[in-house]
Amino acid sequence: MGRAFEFRKERKFKRWGHMAKTFTKIGKEITIAVKQGGPDVTGNPRLRALLQTARGENMPKENIERAIKRASEKDQADYKEIVYEGYGPHGVAILVETATDNTNRTVANIRSYFTKHGGSLGTSGSVAFMFDHKCVFKIKKTDDIDMDELELELIDYGADEVFLDTPDEEDENPQEVINIYGEYTAFNQIQKYIEDKGYEMISAGFDRFPNGEMKHLSAEEREGLDKLLEKLEEDEDVQNVYHNLAD
Repeated sequence: MGRAFEFRKERKFKRWGHMAKTFTKIGKEITIAVKQGGPDVTGNPRLRALLQTARGENMPKENIERAIKRASEKDQADYKEIVYEGYGPHGVAILVETATDNTNRTVANIRSYFTKHGGSLGTSGSVAFMFDHKCVFKIKKTDDIDMDELELELIDYGADEVFLDTPDEEDENPQEVINIYGEYTAFNQIQKYIEDKGYEMISAGFDRFPNGEMKHLSAEEREGLDKLLEKLEEDEDVQNVYHNLAD
């Protein structure tokens, strides 16, 4: 079967690994949303948005139902959302979002990753100012949606960027997707606008974007940083990792 088979197998394993991590991440977010707003999607807009994201990621229905049921149980531990900030090798700013039921374990692990790979864990606020915290929505593009009109309307709801994302040729089910970026605090009103208009929401969530000069490293310099980022992303308590390293 040769190298071609090995390449396909490696890609498949990576995809499965990504899916497992994504399902775990969404499951934790569903648990947090249910704990905060209850299991009724009618009165819990954050849970509604997460369910759309889960479906968009092809998360099995039984996984979704299990996450909601688990969150509703009284003995289910609460997850705390904690952000850790620090610097990796060569001064690259790193921000780590976690969801944990054991903060002592999490901070010990995060600190050890930074220390062992030439970085340092900082204090709250040490690098957060280098990133803009945005809400991000993806909706399906249909023929009746006028992009200019949509953007003008969404500006009134807190959106600051609306653009069309053309499908990747390698996508199994290619479709045009509209990306909507807005201020962190505008999440609820943008979500309400999308739902009131009856647009098909693919996903909804939050993201962070570097707002200053990006760091440029050589291939050799990146090796240590890549190892640190890999360790952070593999940790079961870590939800997202952001940095200001230029591609």
